[in-house]
Amino acid sequence: MGTLFKAERLYVVAAAAITVWLLFVGPFIGVADNGDFLRIMGTAGLDYYAEESYEDRFFGYAHALFAYDEFFRGFYPSTQIILVMIARLIGSVFNGEAFDVRILGGIYAALLLAAGYLIIRANKTNDRIVAAVLALVMLFVFSDVAYMAYFNSLFGEPVSFVFMLLAVGAGLKLARSDKPSASMIVLFYAAVFFLTCSKTQNAPIGIGFALIGLRFIGLGREARLRKLIIGLSAFVMLASVTMYVAAPKDFKQINIYQTVFFGVLNNSPDVEGDLEELGLPQRLSVLAGTNYFQSGTAIPQNDPSLKADFYDRISHFDILWFYMKHPGRLVQKMEYAAENGMSIRPYYLGNYEKAEEKPRGALSFQYSGWSEFKRAFIPNQLWFIALFFAAYIAVVCLEWLRGSSRRTRISAELFLLLGLTGIFSFLIPILGDGQADMGKHLFLFNVCFDMMAVSMVVWAVYRIRKQIKY
Repeated sequence: MGTLFKAERLYVVAAAAITVWLLFVGPFIGVADNGDFLRIMGTAGLDYYAEESYEDRFFGYAHALFAYDEFFRGFYPSTQIILVMIARLIGSVFNGEAFDVRILGGIYAALLLAAGYLIIRANKTNDRIVAAVLALVMLFVFSDVAYMAYFNSLFGEPVSFVFMLLAVGAGLKLARSDKPSASMIVLFYAAVFFLTCSKTQNAPIGIGFALIGLRFIGLGREARLRKLIIGLSAFVMLASVTMYVAAPKDFKQINIYQTVFFGVLNNSPDVEGDLEELGLPQRLSVLAGTNYFQSGTAIPQNDPSLKADFYDRISHFDILWFYMKHPGRLVQKMEYAAENGMSIRPYYLGNYEKAEEKPRGALSFQYSGWSEFKRAFIPNQLWFIALFFAAYIAVVCLEWLRGSSRRTRISAELFLLLGLTGIFSFLIPILGDGQADMGKHLFLFNVCFDMMAVSMVVWAVYRIRKQIKY
């Protein structure tokens, strides 16, 4: 393929054009705030731009502009803060009156293009058809408006999205390089760090990527690269543990409340029996089925008595142990998660500014072919998800067994880690937040599922083309 027409370069040009069309030309497209923006705004020195009603500020309309404010009015531990602060700094140079969130969207877009470039370049073969299919499928799936609209928002989802792609892209490039470079090693671990520390629920993911990273040691003979890999793997592992341990106390309380009362006890056939098994007082049965943000509960969520009777007596490990003893109950929750698992974006959050004079909560369906196909036609049933993951893992294991070199086997292991991350991302909302806002909490699961789907399609085309040649 000619220098100007390499698949990865054509992908970058096409993806950039789609991004500009969706996010920077015409009506502003973002995602309305559901209240989560406050976490980042308080840390990054931003505030709402104008006085407005609750209905206008939350859920219904997206916002392009935010006011500048003091830094660290609160603190939310997340690597997202770094990106928002960089965007804020750039924004203040061009507009000292208001921060335009599209600057942040541009940063995410650049990271997405870099990730796509790496993935296509790392997976290239001598078959132009396979390279073209990979580029086209990536354009169709990952430039979808359901993903892209998040870029023009203060949600943490795009951090997980772009850095998951970037980590896999850099990992594949390292695995398939004749001589790994220090810059690519640093890029891989930087992507893993940003992914791992973007939100507490992602913290354990870093352990798996750090272990995969150690496999790169055998690919290079330079002692300095080996030391770099070992040091960065240790750093990512430490960051993973720190991210989980250092999670703010109020977030932990919210999550454990949701997990127990809006998870385990929600629609429980025996609330009193479950409370007894969890070692909790029977008086808490009145909270079964409630969520932390619900008003008018029989016992307020911040009632001082709950500290001794609930928050200090229960942990997520207790919940995990409960589900291990009652696998049928876990399957029920997994079935509920599956019903909400095929929607990339939250359909209850509007995409347009109020000034566009569209109905409150209106959504953009420009370039939404993949997200709408997935939502309408891919079964949102647990049996399908289990079958899909089983088939994917079987193919990856087959390719690992076929692998004749360390490089091909490490590549297969990286794809296996992608599948395991998808499983983890499916289970963690159940174990960490009950049934609250399940669709949004399954965002990383959707990212992993889509990456797996893309890889399966390209693998199938590659195998068919190889059979035809023979």
